[in-house]
Amino acid sequence: MTDHHTYGISTHTASELARLVSDRLGLVFTERDSYHRGVYHLADIPNGRIEIQPNPIPGDDDEDDLYAPEHPAAQVLLLTTTPTSDPALRTRLDSIEGLTHLNHETA
Repeated sequence: MTDHHTYGISTHTASELARLVSDRLGLVFTERDSYHRGVYHLADIPNGRIEIQPNPIPGDDDEDDLYAPEHPAAQVLLLTTTPTSDPALRTRLDSIEGLTHLNHETA
């Protein structure tokens, strides 16, 4: 089983949110560049990973598409992936002002 959570925020850039989460959780984010996702930030956590990226991503027609079109107000997304539910991580992320939990999926 894999647990996925999506959070959104519109008050910070992806880089600003990566610094904020890094300070709060003591993580080190690495900036990555993807043809499909654009620039995003990745941090490994003891039981999974956290990714932070802009919601607008490069589209095929030189126009940005939304990674999460169902949440257009979220300018930046924070995605968590853990093998099982991690209530402590969710509590720590919920304490970040302006960061809103948008979606939860279990696969």
